[in-house]
Amino acid sequence: MSYPTSMYAITIAKTGGPQVLEKTEIPFPGVEPGHLVVKVSQGIYSSDKPFPFAIGKEGAGTVIGLPTDPTVLDDTEYQNREYEIGSRVSMEYLGTYAEYVSMPWRTAYPVPDSIPTRIAAATLIQGVSTISFMEEAYTVKKGDIILIHTVAGGLGMLLCQFAKSRGATVIGTTSTKEKAEFAKKNGADHVILYKDEDTVARVLEITNGEGVHAIFDGVGKDTYVGNASGAVPPFAPLKLVEKNMKLVRPTMGNYAYTPSEVLYYAKALSSHLLDGTLKTLIHKEYPFTTEGVREAHTDLTTGKTIGKLLIQDQRLKSKKARRLVPPVEQGRAVSTSLAATANVRYWLRGYAVTTPPSSK
Repeated sequence: MSYPTSMYAITIAKTGGPQVLEKTEIPFPGVEPGHLVVKVSQGIYSSDKPFPFAIGKEGAGTVIGLPTDPTVLDDTEYQNREYEIGSRVSMEYLGTYAEYVSMPWRTAYPVPDSIPTRIAAATLIQGVSTISFMEEAYTVKKGDIILIHTVAGGLGMLLCQFAKSRGATVIGTTSTKEKAEFAKKNGADHVILYKDEDTVARVLEITNGEGVHAIFDGVGKDTYVGNASGAVPPFAPLKLVEKNMKLVRPTMGNYAYTPSEVLYYAKALSSHLLDGTLKTLIHKEYPFTTEGVREAHTDLTTGKTIGKLLIQDQRLKSKKARRLVPPVEQGRAVSTSLAATANVRYWLRGYAVTTPPSSK
């Protein structure tokens, strides 16, 4: 089929704060024989691409073009997806703050009809991260005591829900009383205000000196393991000896690496959304404009948002909003995440979802 020669995207010409974000017209992406072409409804993360470039790395949308490569068409993994024009997918792919994306079929996540596009965009990365981390990095079991840093953040919220569904006791950390109340309503058994309390002392108090079975940390150097606040400095592995501890630095893309793994996690995420194990929270929707995207990313830097921020192209807004069970908000939007900094090198992507990986 023929495609437009150009499209609109949110681009940056240099690093900086939200003021460097611009909605600009750029050439339509190159379409390769093994690619799906997706009309994006939503889209982040860092990039080493030369300026200017379109940002966004997470999103969801509708397939408008299928692969033409015969080897792809004969691949059973491709056939298992039963893609056709009009199928919907969510994606982890750089450049999803745009009207269209041309991407490898192997890394697209099929979205069933029962899940709204905006929910697919808002839950992909943090949802698959949650499932893979708690199934593979450390298998959470009934009776475990789990510590989750920034438990009121986008990832922390889903980690808490999933751990509770497996029968674990959840201890969470967060920054404010308001977020602590939210975390408790989301299932956390104990919440520590890390700005006001000694986290280690409180954990030992809660567990009668035993400690926890596992810690899930998306923050980084401020807490130790994650990434949002910066890289963790080098440390001596001998520190792990005292309690036979294991340190894992997982990333979603290495668990969902092969086409079969991507399909497994696509189905697992859909299942957990539909049965209510995982429930996302959408904080606010913003228009797909220069001003709208700047406002979304500015709001992220305040630390006052809870849940996903969606960037919505009003032209794509669904006329027949479907309801997800349990009921959630509907729509078509963009999901972006900003990693605890105003530097644009750390954006999320897509129906663009905008949620800090760590909402302290």
